[in-house]
Amino acid sequence: MSPLKLPKKVVAHTDGASRGNPGPASIGLVFYDEDGETVFELGEKLGEQTNNFAEYSAVKKVLEISVHSGVQDLTLKTDSQLLVRQMIGQYKVKSESIRPLYLACKELSSRIPRVEFIHVRREFNKRADSLANEALDS
Repeated sequence: MSPLKLPKKVVAHTDGASRGNPGPASIGLVFYDEDGETVFELGEKLGEQTNNFAEYSAVKKVLEISVHSGVQDLTLKTDSQLLVRQMIGQYKVKSESIRPLYLACKELSSRIPRVEFIHVRREFNKRADSLANEALDS
């Protein structure tokens, strides 16, 4: 993966979508700079997966991009309350299919000096949701 030129401090919104759960799945993610300007966005198909798999895949992609881009301060916002609670240690990851993604996300996040996971309501995550749905429709 060639590094993107991202600011050292970013806010990223992520969303995962699955039509059928499991079913056709995708991710959407948007990076913003400190001024709220979009600096990078992506929508991508995943194939047949569950919604939770898609949610974690979106977070993993943001973390990979952040690590490879040298991001030092990441605020990651998602509408998956379960994922946020798992990533901050409030809930255990019981799903065997999700555990490898969770562990990869934990490892990647440990390579960024400051990472904060924040749950946002769906209406505050519209662009990431839109990108995930556009990927499914393409």
